[in-house]
Amino acid sequence: MTVTKKITSNTHQIDLGSNKRLAILSDLHWDNPKCDWVLLKKHLDYCKKEKIKIFVNGDFFCLMQGKGDKRGSKSDIRQIHNNSKYLDSIVETAVEWFSPYADLFTVIGYGNHETSVIKYQETDILQRFVDIMNYQNKTEIQTGGYGGWVNLVYKMPNQANGLFSSRMKYFHGSGGGGIVTKGAINLTRALEMYEGMDIFALGHIHENYARNDVRDTFEYNPGKRIHEQKLKEIHQMITGTYKEEYGDGSKGWHIERGAPPKPVGGRILTIDVIRSGDNYLKQIDSVRFPLL
Repeated sequence: MTVTKKITSNTHQIDLGSNKRLAILSDLHWDNPKCDWVLLKKHLDYCKKEKIKIFVNGDFFCLMQGKGDKRGSKSDIRQIHNNSKYLDSIVETAVEWFSPYADLFTVIGYGNHETSVIKYQETDILQRFVDIMNYQNKTEIQTGGYGGWVNLVYKMPNQANGLFSSRMKYFHGSGGGGIVTKGAINLTRALEMYEGMDIFALGHIHENYARNDVRDTFEYNPGKRIHEQKLKEIHQMITGTYKEEYGDGSKGWHIERGAPPKPVGGRILTIDVIRSGDNYLKQIDSVRFPLL
């Protein structure tokens, strides 16, 4: 069974089956020494144990130590990547590190770190990583966009033919997030920009929380063949990073720009559906990974 189907370059369909859970990660910055590989592996192992598929919303890699990159810092490069084939070595070691989890990944979107390398180094590291992962592991991981749509399809247990769907709009993010608002304004902007979404996923600003917004709608019910008033919930989330930059707060770019400590880790999206008379009730939520 094909779990992930590509519709266009940044629109996909993911079949969740009866599990109805999807791990939403972003901002791994995997090759950065500050990426918490221990915690990331625990979360990936949890997904493997629980058979939870994974969607990544940009900045899978950090990639800032290439030749001529003004953001570069010698202290922000792992020893295994400190060589004359810096970008190639990141791809090679990442494929080896992530291959045990290859069957879990569905779509991996671009972040500003990947697009910056395309712009200045003229190479697409993310696509190279995905291509080699698929070749070596016989998987069908897809690259997404910096933003895009995912149609999530799933079914209720003990109901073979009943398929449901929820639409997720994703956007890696922009701006700094704000110390006070912590991205809340970005979520409100999304409500004004996008129509038809059940879920909105945002990364980039290294926060980690979720909220539900409700819209008063008037929708067509194909079963009853009438239009009905419906209060529609929209679940919005911001996913955290796996790169902890604050440390002891003594020095560094993160400290000097006045940024606070950030929550580490992604979120797990959960969808519940129950039958109530002639209708189906749906509840969408997300939680941080459990303590492992």
